Amino acid sequence: MKKKLPSLHIGDLTVYPPIIQGGMGVRVSRSGLAAAVANEGCVGVIAGVGLGKFENRPGKEFESLNSDALREEIRKARSMTSGIIGVNVMVVLSNYKSLIKTAVEEGIDLIISGAGLPLELPKFVPNRKIKLIPIVSSVRALQIICNKWKRNFKRLPDAVIVEGAKAGGHVGYDYEDMIADKAPLLDDLLTDIVALANTFEPKIPVIAAGGIFDGKDIDHFLKLGAAGVQMGTRFVCTDECDAHENFKQAYVKAKKEDLVIIKSPVGLPGRVINSKFVQDVKNGKTVPAACNFHCLRTCNPKEAPYCIAKALTSAAEGDLDKGFVFAGSNAYRCNEIIPVKKLIGKLVEEYRNA
Repeated sequence: MKKKLPSLHIGDLTVYPPIIQGGMGVRVSRSGLAAAVANEGCVGVIAGVGLGKFENRPGKEFESLNSDALREEIRKARSMTSGIIGVNVMVVLSNYKSLIKTAVEEGIDLIISGAGLPLELPKFVPNRKIKLIPIVSSVRALQIICNKWKRNFKRLPDAVIVEGAKAGGHVGYDYEDMIADKAPLLDDLLTDIVALANTFEPKIPVIAAGGIFDGKDIDHFLKLGAAGVQMGTRFVCTDECDAHENFKQAYVKAKKEDLVIIKSPVGLPGRVINSKFVQDVKNGKTVPAACNFHCLRTCNPKEAPYCIAKALTSAAEGDLDKGFVFAGSNAYRCNEIIPVKKLIGKLVEEYRNA
């Protein structure tokens, strides 16, 4: 008899299969992908960063453009599904509060927040039905968040995502450790964080993320104590993913050696698919233009070798010569673009056979 996947319970939300689709910016996971994932019983996530067409209307309108765009994407997703929809909003964004406010006004089901410690997040979310899920990369980070939230807001995270070093995009580890492959293993991190999460009342569900590719991986991390998993890379290669076809084909064409680590103006290392743009940056050839956005609180435009907002926007819109593609460590294993429904079905079957 084949085993059955457990459900993921986040407060009064039940997720089956227990998969959260990772929020991928800029403009990679929007309403189309999120709604398709939610329709399969998983959590669909809209990435809140850079949704508005800020590149065409720079300046003071940056914050309102992105908030309006997030509102529109949430409403589009709601029109296509009755499933669970979340947003991912990075702490490091200069318009963080504005995006959180918009998500709250739209009655989002859950908010995922990383790229910094979301120490003040509960202050902006008076509606306790909205689930709050920080992303951490250490036991200490979770302890700090829990202590702060409990003391100042009398609440705890509704779940926590533990992101390992194999994740795509920005990762919360030291650049030199990433290059030397010395970052902590997700297995070890997960075990320690589950132990801490289980000391709270109620226990905090722990979601494993970073390099999870198939049903066998899901089985592995559930056995280590995870209540569910977050996956991003696999969802890029779906029909419903909101990125340009050129972006998806970069995954399909990628080889293992094409996955490289870069330094990002965000202040964190990031994993990308190698390209001429990436090599130009490494060779010091790319010069940043004047910044009209200041989208990241940690970015100093005078020192940044390139504008990451423009680079990621260009890639998502299909112009790979002017940007780069974020990807997880297993992106090279993607060899086809399929519907979300088929992907979820494959993952469940792989788990049952693991």
